This record gives sequence, C-alpha cells and structure tokens, in this order.
Amino acid sequence: MEKQRTWVFDNKPVIISTGVVGGPFESNGKLANEFDVLHDDLWIGQESYEKAHRKLMEEASLRAIEKARLKKQDIEYFFAGDLINQITPTSFAARTLAVPYLGLFGACSTSMEGLALSSLLINSKMANFVLTGASSHNAAVEKQFRYPTEYGGQKPPTAQWTVTGAGTAIVAQQGEGPHILSATIGRVIDMGLTDPFNMGGAMAPAAVDTIIDHLTSLKIDPSYYDLIVTGDLGTIGRNIALELLKKRGIEINESQFQDCGLMIYKENQEVFAGASGAGCSAVVGYGHLLNRLKKGELKRILLVATGALLSPLSFQQQESIPCIAHAVAIESNQ
Repeated sequence: MEKQRTWVFDNKPVIISTGVVGGPFESNGKLANEFDVLHDDLWIGQESYEKAHRKLMEEASLRAIEKARLKKQDIEYFFAGDLINQITPTSFAARTLAVPYLGLFGACSTSMEGLALSSLLINSKMANFVLTGASSHNAAVEKQFRYPTEYGGQKPPTAQWTVTGAGTAIVAQQGEGPHILSATIGRVIDMGLTDPFNMGGAMAPAAVDTIIDHLTSLKIDPSYYDLIVTGDLGTIGRNIALELLKKRGIEINESQFQDCGLMIYKENQEVFAGASGAGCSAVVGYGHLLNRLKKGELKRILLVATGALLSPLSFQQQESIPCIAHAVAIESNQ
C-alpha cells in the first residue's frame, strides 16, 4: 500500500507576513510592484555575488519579521535554502538571524518544501512562529550551473533565466493572513533527460506526478482551485505538463494552469523559455500570489514548486537529471 504523501492541516496555519526582495532585472519585470525591496545592481553593496545572494535572504527575512511586528528572538525555527554549494548564502544569513535553523536543499522546489515543513510544525503546535524562504542570485547561480554572465555563452531557446530574489514567510498558529490547507510531498522522478539547458522539460513529469497525487488523495477536482501554479517550468515545461495531465485524464483550463517562471518578467525581457531559480516561486508566491489572496481576488490556490536535483559534478559524470515537486494549498482569509 502506498504511503500517504499529502498532509492535511486541520489547524490551518496562517501566513502572517512575508518579505520579498529582488534585483535590477526584476525591477523592470511585470511584478515589480509586488516586491518590498528592489536593488538597482547585482552587487547589493557586497564584494561578491555570493555575498550579495546572502544579503537577499537576510533582507527578506528581516523584512518579514518587521512586518509581523516580531523580534528575531520570537522566531523559533528557520527553514530555508538556495542553489549554491552547501547552501552557504542561506546558512550565512542564518548566522545573522541567530535562530534555530534547518537548511534545506530541494533546488527550485525549496520554497514549498520549507512552507510544507513549517506548516507541519505549526499544525502540530510544536512552534508558534516559523520563518521559511528560498532565494537565488542570477550571477552566482549562472556561474555555478551554466556559464558566468561575463562569459557571454550562447544559450538555446529552452534555457531559462535565474531570478535574483528572495522570498520569505512567517507561518503562525493564529493571526491575519492566508491559511495553509494541505501539502503534498514530491517524490524524485527521473525520465533520463540530461540537458541542463532544458530544466522545464525535465521537471514537468515531477510536477504532474505531485499534482495528480494531491488531487487523488484529497478526492478533489482541479476546479477546486482558482489557480494551479507551477514553480518554474517555463514555456517548454508548462506545455509538456498540460499534455501529460491530459493523457492522465486531468483536464485543467490553460488559464487556470500558470507558472511563476512565466509571470515575473515582461514579454520584451529576453529570458528564453522563462524564469527559474529557487527564488522564482518564492518571490512570485510570497509576493504576487499572496497579495491576490489577501485582497480576495483569489480564493484558493495550489502552488507547486519544481526542482531539478542536479549538480555541476553530476552533469560532469553524465548523470541524468532527477527532479521533484512539492505542492502547498493556500486559501484566502477574505
């Protein structure tokens, strides 16, 4: 018998505040007004891109704490991660916060992995306030996984643009804000794809697997949600996911099935197949989507963050790309 992958949170944990920080490219995007802080250069006053990456997470975390009218000492646990080796930007940000810390690596699925775990802890009444988040920095991440920006290497149309941004949320037992209803934990799906410039195609089957399990476990139809939003499948991955869902008998209206990687930038910003990065679903989810829930424009969404669990070393050893997707259902309190 297959074990249950979907958790239902009977106590409905609340997202009481968020912190969303972005870079210069994001300040010219479609969702610029949804950020708390936008920087006009990639250095953010730091000596390296990796240190700038750390600064993004620090700022987003401190902003969420400030907006919740809390102090750092009130945060009982911090769940977060990024894409850089050994998640050092997040760990160094945790050094600044000085609160109990559990570092996560789910690649670009980290945002919902953290939200699911935070909700589980809050729902079980093991904590009152949990901070969670994810981040990425275009120059730091592209240097590690693709080519340094300065190199000017040609990218294929299937490639995606790493978001410079950090998104955090504070989950609490009570307060004002959207409620977290449930979460579905993904399993690793590997279809044997090896192209690191086509992450959307590699991640689509994992997103579909998690969505189907979520709907089946809860015995609900896709229409239960106003939006089902994937993390960063981009144009290629979104089209594949829609096709795979249809083959499995799941009919989702195309306008209902959206993707964070296709929402953040304008059409005239050259991002190939769309945006990506651990910060992508974090900033779109904790910024734009939560703002719409707070306003009552959306009643209920399913946010499905997708991640490609490769590394430069695994690519060099000609390994295929294992992928995962974690889903969290969020409901407006309006």
